[in-house]
Formats: sequence, structure tokens, C-alpha cells
Amino acid sequence: MKTLLLKNANVVLPDREVTGGSVLIEEGRIVSFEAESAGEEIDLAGATLLPGFIDVHIHGAVGVDVMDATALGLSEVSAYLASRGVTSWVPTFVPASDENYRHAIAAISEAMSFAGGARVLGVHYEGPFVNTAQCGALHTEYFKTYASVADLDSLPLPSGGVRMITLAPEVNGGIELVRELKARGWVISIGHTRADVKVLDAACEAGAHHMTHFMNAMAPLHHRSPGPIAWGLARDDVTFDYIADGVHLDPFMLRLLLKVKGVGGISLISDAIAAAGKADGDYRIWGETISVKNGRTANESGNIAGSVISMLDAVRLLHSLGVSYVDLARMASLNPARLLGLDSVCGSIEPGKRADLVALDNNNPILTLVGGSIVSRKDAK
Repeated sequence: MKTLLLKNANVVLPDREVTGGSVLIEEGRIVSFEAESAGEEIDLAGATLLPGFIDVHIHGAVGVDVMDATALGLSEVSAYLASRGVTSWVPTFVPASDENYRHAIAAISEAMSFAGGARVLGVHYEGPFVNTAQCGALHTEYFKTYASVADLDSLPLPSGGVRMITLAPEVNGGIELVRELKARGWVISIGHTRADVKVLDAACEAGAHHMTHFMNAMAPLHHRSPGPIAWGLARDDVTFDYIADGVHLDPFMLRLLLKVKGVGGISLISDAIAAAGKADGDYRIWGETISVKNGRTANESGNIAGSVISMLDAVRLLHSLGVSYVDLARMASLNPARLLGLDSVCGSIEPGKRADLVALDNNNPILTLVGGSIVSRKDAK
């Protein structure tokens, strides 16, 4: 039986941190916190051991766009993400042609069987059933409304894995779409929306209980017109994710939302585009030029067009704002796992769960494990 002992770590458990702790791994799973002898031992010398990060909303990185990538290109993204502490990710589509979707799904289906980096979990469709008035950087010529199941059947899927979608429930047929998606086992998130409270309540009743990049690409908060932001904050049965890059949301807002919603209701995402992990400059993405300057993206219309951060950068920023590692493990790992229905398998450091782990030394990743296998290792700094 293959065993690995990680010892002398600051182990971040769901409810506390354990200094000088150990994690024993057998056959890719966490079995105990005992410092027993093992086939291989790694002394983490006081590094912080967290559950691996799970990114449910990412369009690409290191020059690779998931809409145009081959399976090999997706594996390059997986290797980069592993070096940043990400152990699972959901490639995220923007609205595009049916042919583009089919090509991208074929690459994802192949990449889901690869090992050696962050695990590819499935697909997240951002659109095409979203509101043209809140398009953000998405191309409206590919937006759709919902008239029948044929409109949903036109979205290809990998065999197995996660199927997630961001939609605006106010589009024609939106509530019926939510019901059909729920019946088919999709993870449904509300975004790119101007829906009012009545429509949002109907969407929630139909099965939509999450919101995409909260406050971005949705109607702003107004005291006489409570819309998606007020609704998302008020509903205890609704969670959301946000982009903690200091650009999409001011750091003050990151802290305010955390105070109001609570750590259990927020997941971190990167919303990274192909320029992530690259230098500032101009990049051809989604059929237009997207410029990156000082960590901020802008498309040809001047709109923010995704981010260039990783989940690690989001964790670093929130940690600098005083958020504890216990809370960060919840936001970057357990909450995303729970959203995807995978929290019994991964997302926290607990016996029986898959050994998807990252060790940080001064917030720099020095070791990343996926299923107990080392996929990235660096010297401590």
C-alpha cells in the first residue's frame, strides 16, 4: 500500500489550525492525523497545509483559452494551476457558436482523463441564456432565450463530470429552463442579470441557489429597487462567488460582503482568462483584443474582461485583509466543492477524503498534491 506522511505542518482543518500536525495518506486518501511511519515522508517545516483550491469559473491561463484549446493545451493550464495550489477546476465557456462548443467539449472530455496537474472536473457554461443589458465582456450575438428542451440539448456535454451554467432567469423561458436544468442535474447559478425579486424568488424555487461573480454584471444595488444584489444578501439559502482581485470589487467591498453574508455563503473564483500567468500586454481572446495593464483587463469597449489572477492570488489578498486560513479554506475549497456536490470527496482535510492538498510557505506554494500524488513541488522561500 502506497503511503505518504506530511509532517510538521500547520494543518488547516475545517474548524481550526493544528500547529506541528501530520497528515497520513494511503492510496491517495487522507487516513489519519497520526505521525506514523510511512513509505515516504515530507517534512513541511512549519508550512501551512490547506485543502487544494477548487476554481469553478476559469476561462484559461498561460496563453490557453478553453474555447480554442486542445486537450494538451488544457493540460498546460492544469500544470500551471497546480503550481498555484489549485487541485481541481471547471473550464468555463463564454457564449459561442455550436461548432465552437463542440470542439471545446471534445478537448475537455479528453483532458478529464489526464493526470499530472489540477483535475478537470467538467464544464461551466457562462451563458448563453443571459441578459443583453448585463453582457459585460460576453458577445451578445450568441445569447439565447429558452423555448424548448431543444435549446438546452444544443449545449454539448462531456461524458460524466460537472455540468454548471450561469443564466439570467428573466430571459424568455428562464424559469422553465431552471426547472429543466435542475431535473437534469446541472449546477445552476444566476448571473449577468437584471431580474427583480419576484423573478429571483421563482428561480430559487425552481432550483437556482447560487450567483456568479457577485455584484459584477448584475443590476446595481438601489434602495427603491431591490434587485439581485439585495436578494442574494438577504436569502440564507442562496450562495455566491466573487472575484477577489481588488479590481472587480474594492477590497472594502470584499470585507463588507464577507461580514454580511458570512464565510459559509461565499466561494472564491478567479474568472481568469488566457492572459493569466502572462505579462502585461495585448492578447487576442474571444475574437477581440483584450489589454492587460497592472493586473486589470480591458476589452475593446473598455469593459473589464475577466481577470488575470489565480485562486492563490485571491487567497493572498483576503489573507492580507485579515481573513483566517480556516475561513479561506472554506471559501477556496469546501464551499466550491459543496456547490458542485463533491464535498464528500474533497474540499477539506478530513479522514476519508481525497488527498488534494497545497502547502504554503509565506503564502507561496511549495507542494501540491492531487489524489495523493505530487504534481508541483518547490523549495521553501
